[in-house]
Amino acid sequence: MNTTLNFEVGGMVSSMSAHGVEKQLSRLPGVTAAQVNYAAGSASVAFDPRQTTPEAIRIAIEACGYHCGGEATPRHICVPHAEAGKPHQHEHAGHVAPGAKPGAVGHTMDHGTMDVVAHEMGHGLGMDARGMARDMRNRFWICLAFTVPIFLYAPMGMNFIKLSPPFGLDLKLWLFMLATGAVIYPAWPFFVAATRALRNGVLNMAVLVVLSVGTGYLFSVGATFLFEGAQFYEAVSVLLVFILLGHWLEMRARAGASEAIRALMDLAPPKATIVRHGVETTVATADVLLGDIVLIRPGDKIPVDGEVLEGGSQVDESMLTGESMPVKKTVGDSVIGATINKSGSFRYRATKVGADTALAQIVKLVQEAQNSKAPAQLLADQASQWLVVVAFLIGLATFGVWYFVLGQPVLLALTLTITVFVIACPDALGLATPMAVMVGTGLGAMNGILFKNAAALEDATKLDVVIFDKTGTLTLGQPEVVDLVAAPGTSVDALLTIAGSVEKLSEHPLALAVLQRAGGLPLEEVSAFTNIDGMGTEAVVRGQRALLGNRPLMDANAIDLNGLEAQSRNLQGQGRTVVHVAHGGRLIGLIAIADAVRPSSAETVKALHGKGVQVAMLTGDNQATADRIAKELGIDIVLADVLPGDKAAKVKELQAQGKNVGMVGDGINDAPALTQADVGFAIGAGTDVAMESADVVLMKSDPFDVVGAIELSRATLRKMHQNLWWAVAYNVVAFPLAAGVFYPFTISPEVAAIAMSGSSALVAINALMLKRTRLTGIRRVRATPGTTGDTRQTAPAAV
Repeated sequence: MNTTLNFEVGGMVSSMSAHGVEKQLSRLPGVTAAQVNYAAGSASVAFDPRQTTPEAIRIAIEACGYHCGGEATPRHICVPHAEAGKPHQHEHAGHVAPGAKPGAVGHTMDHGTMDVVAHEMGHGLGMDARGMARDMRNRFWICLAFTVPIFLYAPMGMNFIKLSPPFGLDLKLWLFMLATGAVIYPAWPFFVAATRALRNGVLNMAVLVVLSVGTGYLFSVGATFLFEGAQFYEAVSVLLVFILLGHWLEMRARAGASEAIRALMDLAPPKATIVRHGVETTVATADVLLGDIVLIRPGDKIPVDGEVLEGGSQVDESMLTGESMPVKKTVGDSVIGATINKSGSFRYRATKVGADTALAQIVKLVQEAQNSKAPAQLLADQASQWLVVVAFLIGLATFGVWYFVLGQPVLLALTLTITVFVIACPDALGLATPMAVMVGTGLGAMNGILFKNAAALEDATKLDVVIFDKTGTLTLGQPEVVDLVAAPGTSVDALLTIAGSVEKLSEHPLALAVLQRAGGLPLEEVSAFTNIDGMGTEAVVRGQRALLGNRPLMDANAIDLNGLEAQSRNLQGQGRTVVHVAHGGRLIGLIAIADAVRPSSAETVKALHGKGVQVAMLTGDNQATADRIAKELGIDIVLADVLPGDKAAKVKELQAQGKNVGMVGDGINDAPALTQADVGFAIGAGTDVAMESADVVLMKSDPFDVVGAIELSRATLRKMHQNLWWAVAYNVVAFPLAAGVFYPFTISPEVAAIAMSGSSALVAINALMLKRTRLTGIRRVRATPGTTGDTRQTAPAAV
């Protein structure tokens, strides 16, 4: 069985670097898929643990020339270890508190320095994206400090101010020394990246930068020491200044795109108070073991998942599940790591730690989504690879035409060639979709909407119809008995006694409603209990057969309705679910049950209609009940009397009509239908985010989040298209302009550097603007101003 893990990949300075790592990882035995995200600095690898290991993957990444600190999991939610702060391997299954049972699944990881996102040869070891941005900023200022005097001592500067080189040095030698300072250290990450790329069989932006900067610098060195000729020192240094400035801005944007992941990681507290061997102590959250007793006081953050042993409280789970109201917790209830205790104190036993916690699972899901590739990105990646080759060929052709064919001076031919190398921008193409996907999936995660992959994000924009499973989705899923009709000769208590005796063995929501109404009535012992799929239940009570269910169940067993047929139809016409109760071969009564419609259901249907999406309702209820709810909500398509096993077939029927179908269900009972749908939405997942059948996980039980998911996907796709169109248009215009096609109107290498760097930065910044798009489908919960935070209100998110 395949396992998917996320790894940090540090030191990538170009989107094309990711392609080289993917190539190498795909060659490992047992690796079935490898997706590397330059913007996020991480890789998602699906592999067979019987054929390869996380350590082998880490070694393969480092063999490509990049730093890999291990799995992309922060220290405070990583698997616990005996000695915090030391890089070493640790086994989840083997680390449990005394007396606790070990976990069923072991995870072996070498976490090392988990926050490493940089390479020791390019940027400093141990830097995250923000650290890389600071490093690029420092290189920019150093380069600028050397470039200013180069410009002043160059012929252009001499026209304004006459300066003599210090210490009586020759001007050419002085310019060489300054240019060397401007190039060697500031441009070092590009030289390293170009070397790695060539070693991995990839041509990327770093190769073009080295070609342009290196060509100008080496030609100038030759003109200084070996032959008479023009020098490019000022052009090379100014060119590098603008390249570094552009990369500084781009990396700042990359850091901004990763805010959602960082925010999720920062939710867990760094420390936890536990009791071991009767002694209360404070340890790092990473050192909490399975079975540890954790103490929680008012205002504390809960460090890991667990089960309450003593005490109780109200817990704010909104930061993970999006549910606005605090949830009451008593003995036996589960608590979630990273949530906030509001009032009381309690003790709980840690049941999930490290990579098994709900928070770690959410972080992993978001990382995998951000590392996945939308269909449009696959085409953009191929175009980026060819763009470098095209730039190289056009550059050589430019020099050949201008120097050999047109007989122009070598200075002009070389300048135009360098300009072509500089102006090509594969990174704009390579960043166009990953940046938008990162921001979009991050925004969704912060609002309880988890896209499992970029394809789901793109597919959600194409939906023609969304099917909602009625019970628990459009309704509250808390049915209650609203009417009782006893047959002649049968009392209401006798009816409830027979019904409650049978239903006590069922877990169906309708059964729970009957049991609740039966209250304190004495229930009978039953035998031969059987669920009849889509119809009801049967059992033996007091030695006689009892049947509880719908009208088809009665008909199938030749049960006469005993004069209650009209009342049954009347109740169904009111939208009630009618449970027919038969005992000893005759009908003894009717139990009418209703499930209230969710307050947001009508708003959800209206919002989807406003976006051109039809709404269908799927239910096992009879047609009359289903039609009443559909009319109340304005639903377009009603699919009634559907057996649980037939839900996927109903999805297929709509797909056969040429429709792109979304299915909204609970992710467990509706798994086949969710899998069949073009996009499956698992609603009300809470912290159970690892649902294999769903493409989108909605952590709340609010159907309006489906609107938010579709709206967010459309906004993200718009940004992807804007970025792709800009990247394509830029390169189409840039090449002929740089090659001198419009001579005498040409551009200098410095201007080309501004254009190239600006193009990448613009794509990244445009993706970040998605955060400021006003999405009515996403309603963030926020504390009301002037309160303690317990009173909450919702508002459309300006993201």
